Amino acid sequence: MTDLQRARMSRGQFFRMMGGLAVAAAATACSTRPQTTTPTSGGTGAAAAVDLKFVGVADQKAPMDALLAAYQKVKPGVRLTASYAPTDQVQTSLRTQLGAGNAPDLHVVYPGNGSAMSMSQIAGAGLLADLSAQSWTGTIPTGFKPALQMDGKTMMYSAGSSVIGAIYNKKVFEKAGVEAPPTTWTEFLALCDKLRKAGVTPIALGAQTPWVTQLITYALVPSTVYAKDPAFDDKQLAGQTSFAQSGWRQAMEMYLELSERGFFNDKPNGTTFEQQISMVATGRAAMAVQVSAVLPDFRKSASSPDDLSMFPVPGADSADQVWIPAGVVVGLGAAAKGRNVEEAKAFIDFLGRQESINSWAKTISAIPLTQDAGSTIDPAVESFLPFTKDRAVPFMDQRWPNAEVQPVHFAVVQELLAGKATIDEALKKMDEAYQK
Repeated sequence: MTDLQRARMSRGQFFRMMGGLAVAAAATACSTRPQTTTPTSGGTGAAAAVDLKFVGVADQKAPMDALLAAYQKVKPGVRLTASYAPTDQVQTSLRTQLGAGNAPDLHVVYPGNGSAMSMSQIAGAGLLADLSAQSWTGTIPTGFKPALQMDGKTMMYSAGSSVIGAIYNKKVFEKAGVEAPPTTWTEFLALCDKLRKAGVTPIALGAQTPWVTQLITYALVPSTVYAKDPAFDDKQLAGQTSFAQSGWRQAMEMYLELSERGFFNDKPNGTTFEQQISMVATGRAAMAVQVSAVLPDFRKSASSPDDLSMFPVPGADSADQVWIPAGVVVGLGAAAKGRNVEEAKAFIDFLGRQESINSWAKTISAIPLTQDAGSTIDPAVESFLPFTKDRAVPFMDQRWPNAEVQPVHFAVVQELLAGKATIDEALKKMDEAYQK
């Protein structure tokens, strides 16, 4: 058996055991309209084109641009208009449109249950079309079904899974004389200290962009919570434990330790996601804790894509107790009350083809939902694969019972960074939101 075959085997095991996520990942608003043609039918005259509208978040733009263009060749009579907005805007305005019955035909959907635009929240309100009749849904790995399905019905599409870790500038590391990856928390702190003494900001943090605030916590909690208690989610749902009674406290303490030791840039609450990208890509900062889906955005801003790679953030002082967060990437669904439901579903069926899954996953450095000989794994995430067999957990919000906890998490992290709240106060607010 070759190394590649062994790697694929571990990924297969990963897909069987992994769940989903509802992670926010987006940036500036932008829009695109692929070039279209109006077909003729049997030479009898021009047939009316079908207009489909899609509203997504920015990290969907690159894969959607390519796949929209490919779809035009398959269905030239379908005109597709795509627009992209920041996550916080999508979470409010798009959800309002869905409820009012004037939603776009296709729109972003987050896996699981943790946000206002998550699959469970929208499907539970009867706002998503059922995709279960499509052939690709029969290949969904068992572990992913809770993220994509409700009551046994597939309600959204996603191209694969992503991980959270440290995106780092290899040239900055080399210049400072440090090596990646560290394998324990103590080693990670020592690495940050060496970078700081070399005159470079160790970690760029764009906490002004709300969804960025959660990522360091998410990187640490698999080690501080789930490595010690894999059944934590079930116990929390049963009322047997809480954020305040668990390793969430330790993760918050570790987060603040990074701040107190001067390992972040100045004024992280006044720094945006875009500025975070620029700092790492240009070498003003050494790394950023981020989801792998945005690695292409960092690479676009670097002098060379090869300057950037990733490694898992070790949240424990014993290497064998380091776990990682991994889960389903943000996807899309068809609006149940849209004007062109069947055409919208047909486009998703096109996305479910293996070549489409491969294309989307490759563009955002994700691990494809299903794989064939044409599937590729970004070298930057290869270091995460050994963890995916039995030391990976879905992003935390996938199992949260409502959409209230995630925005509270965003807010309390900003308050902690600003010195306006204690860890006790932050965890109490999260527990109160969880119980709603």
